[in-house]
Amino acid sequence: MRGTTRTSRTVAAGALAVAALLPAAATSVAEAAPGRLGECATGELCLWEKEDFQGVRHTHELSDTDIESCVSLPEGVTAHSLANRTGRPVTTYQSAVCGTTGEFETYPGKGGTWTPRTPYRVRAFKIWER
Repeated sequence: MRGTTRTSRTVAAGALAVAALLPAAATSVAEAAPGRLGECATGELCLWEKEDFQGVRHTHELSDTDIESCVSLPEGVTAHSLANRTGRPVTTYQSAVCGTTGEFETYPGKGGTWTPRTPYRVRAFKIWER
């Protein structure tokens, strides 16, 4: 009985020590998560000018983007990271006119896709119907 009491006290003390650390750890994780993945709301395609979701962010929504049409980024703007939260596939292009002679890649939208480093400078994209 005495051993059980000591073990119970030790376990309880350990649990209290862990519980004391949890709020600080949870806050750190919560604060780090948006920066790690990049903030991008549901229904948006977000493109950042720098890798790792840094620099200027450009957002596009389905309500103001033509589906299955080539959308060029403004002249002089390229993206090096992206998040697809549109719920639809998005193809990004190295070419500013969605040419397939350069590099291109399709990112699924279902569930969201975060890409901290694109394999090329993104200059245009297409959002697909499905």
